[in-house]
Amino acid sequence: MKTYSSRVRYKHKRRNFEVGTRPGTISIPDDALEPKIEVYSFNEKDLQVSTGKNMETITKQIAKCTDHTHWIKINGLGDATLIEDIGKFLGINQLVLEDVVNTHQRPKFDEYEGYVFGTSRILYINKENELVNCQFSGIVKDNIVISFEESYNDYFKPVKQRLEAGKGLIRLAGPGYILYTLIDTILDNYFVLLAQLGDSIDETEDRLYQSPNKAIMFDAQHLKRTLIVVRRACWPERDKINDMIRSENPLITKDTKIYLRDAYDHCIQAMDMIESYKEVTSSIIDLYLSMVSNRMNEIMKVLTIISVIFIPLTFIAGIYGMNFSREDTHGHVIPDNMPELYAHHGYVYALVGMFVIGAIQLFIFWKKGWFNKL
Repeated sequence: MKTYSSRVRYKHKRRNFEVGTRPGTISIPDDALEPKIEVYSFNEKDLQVSTGKNMETITKQIAKCTDHTHWIKINGLGDATLIEDIGKFLGINQLVLEDVVNTHQRPKFDEYEGYVFGTSRILYINKENELVNCQFSGIVKDNIVISFEESYNDYFKPVKQRLEAGKGLIRLAGPGYILYTLIDTILDNYFVLLAQLGDSIDETEDRLYQSPNKAIMFDAQHLKRTLIVVRRACWPERDKINDMIRSENPLITKDTKIYLRDAYDHCIQAMDMIESYKEVTSSIIDLYLSMVSNRMNEIMKVLTIISVIFIPLTFIAGIYGMNFSREDTHGHVIPDNMPELYAHHGYVYALVGMFVIGAIQLFIFWKKGWFNKL
């Protein structure tokens, strides 16, 4: 049976920044992917989709669909020129663009004049069995929603399918509602990840009861560390959603806030699950250590019983092993020296006496119930 720790690894990302650079500097990581752009322009009756890799894809689509809401989906942050052009086109502050490419932001919601900006953490296990923790950034302005993702993973496929189906509010409720659907999708995937972690915790706990070994402790610690990563993403996400609910910005409409309250409840539920799972993993570690300690106590108890039995026997053997002569060199009996030294069958009597003493001790230990607890 493979353990959890042998299946899942952490995909570490190094921070990309230089000390002393001016605020608003766009510094692209060396391993950043080339952008892939998808533009979804929609209204109640129509959906237009275009794809490309440069700014022209965005400007043409927006110019063509003047009475539509636009979702600009960008996967990959490897083009600083594109990021800057988008900032100029939408009038986005350089500090916001810096936060987009600096992909170690905690979830947050910021309001600016004419637009809002938010970030979230996307967590999933990729095909290489690595726990990926990447950033989602979203900007809402007028009738435009622009989202930035680090990878090519199609994380928001359900949102695309809802746009194509054209049912519900997704084409009618405005760009703020699109941002909500993206955030809600991220939260839903937290539950998928937590379900996987919950199964791994149950498996680890079953192994603890069946055949405890030190690998279980390592797996439980690995699970606990993973839960801490999820907690670091989910905790500020709750604060971000709460900020969106309290916002007076017209881009976050009253109807959208109703759905955001539901997302807030989901976030609280995910946090409760995380805390519960953390307690279980801590309990697994504590229980394993207790089992090891109890097992050590049982071993020490057995060794103590053996030692207690042999102490009087060793004492008797030690006494009769002393080299005191019964007679002196002239054949005279030396007073107060071992009278049993020349006793007939003394060796047999000594062995029988030792056996009787040992049997009496074993009987006493048995009556006390010591052997039943081994």
